Amino acid sequence: MLDSIRNIFSIPDLRKRVIFTLLLLAVYRLGAQIPNPGIDSAALEELWKTQRGTILGFVDLFSGRNMSRMTVFALGIMPYISASIILQLLTVVWPYLERLSKEGELGRKKITQYTRYGTLAICIIQALAIAIVLESRPGGFQLVQNPGFGFKLMTILTLTTGTVFIMWLGEQISERGIGNGISLIIFAGIVVNFPQGVQSVVSGLRTGDMDPLRLILIVVMMLAVIAFIVFIERGQRRIPVSYAKRIVGRKIYGGQSTHLPLRVNTGGVIPIIFAASIITIPSTLAQLIHLPFFAAVSRQFGVGMPLYNVLYIASIIFFTYFYVSIIFNPNDVAENLRKYGGFIPGIRPGQNTSDHIDGILSRITLIGALYLAAIAILPEFLMTGFKVYTLPLIGPWLDANLPKWITQGMNVDFYFGGTSILIVVGVAMDTLQQIEAQLVMRHYDGFMRRSRIRGRR
Repeated sequence: MLDSIRNIFSIPDLRKRVIFTLLLLAVYRLGAQIPNPGIDSAALEELWKTQRGTILGFVDLFSGRNMSRMTVFALGIMPYISASIILQLLTVVWPYLERLSKEGELGRKKITQYTRYGTLAICIIQALAIAIVLESRPGGFQLVQNPGFGFKLMTILTLTTGTVFIMWLGEQISERGIGNGISLIIFAGIVVNFPQGVQSVVSGLRTGDMDPLRLILIVVMMLAVIAFIVFIERGQRRIPVSYAKRIVGRKIYGGQSTHLPLRVNTGGVIPIIFAASIITIPSTLAQLIHLPFFAAVSRQFGVGMPLYNVLYIASIIFFTYFYVSIIFNPNDVAENLRKYGGFIPGIRPGQNTSDHIDGILSRITLIGALYLAAIAILPEFLMTGFKVYTLPLIGPWLDANLPKWITQGMNVDFYFGGTSILIVVGVAMDTLQQIEAQLVMRHYDGFMRRSRIRGRR
């Protein structure tokens, strides 16, 4: 391992790429410390303490906690992610975009250009909405010192420019650095809170709030969860594919056997993003609309409540199948196999091949959906437990007889939630895989001598 790290800096091109990536991430973190002008930071901090569990708290995660501090990077990279998802959905229903997606590099560049335009539009809308909300004294807090048209215009220009600059940083990292730039920016925004989490655990040990035995159990559980994520993210179902021999001119093509890899978690982290966005809507409405009905519904959708857990799990499973059906079309795969003379042994080409692939994909997608649901629920269970006392008839009995660590959790401020830990582990795997590929290409050993690190792609 140490030899491989030394080899990284002994290769001039790889050294430049790694240093360039680290420098741009440092620029991102530096910009995250610049506050948006005209806002009372103390009042803003008090307001955000009331927004935990709402959709704003979820968006704050992807902004690297910049929104809660209202820096120039407050919108983060989320508008770009939203625009990318919208373009993916439109590719399925809009024939023009579908044709562009099949035109190779030129079509992809055009779609990327549309994604940038969509990002700019989303930034302007979100920045204007944020300025209006900040001026409306949310929660009774006076956040804006000089409200008016000038503040709105300045907020739109500042936040939109910040997101466009982050998008540019991500593209520069992808082209001239190492790893996927957008993913690494999200990664940097999440892991920057890790030292704060360690500090809170150490202070808890000193004050006696954290039991050493419970800390050991939490560390073991975290390591087990990370190992489980790595195992599933690397998991594939390999469908054997054979190619018939073809004679083109004087050359013979085909005649070999390969495989079609289907990932267990094809949807990645997107289903959790969709599900978390939907499940936090009641709490967000309760913050904006002060009515008894919305307050009662918001309580039932609190973290750890049975209704919250059931709908959260059901939403993750639904959005996993929904997103996989959009990004993976078995009919196109079957058609491409038939076009190039490929076939699955024992399966007739055409519709039978499509049905066979679709059946396998449906089964492994269920495993991936249950895996995502488990990863998403576990950190919330560690924090708050399962509030079973609200269940009808058997709720009070379960609350009295179940262990306290089930009904009340472990009282852990878990800084790596389900979405966060998936992003951190996945991005780390992909980046290490790219670095190792660069090392092996130059005849150096990788990080593991007996095997190769395999990313999610």
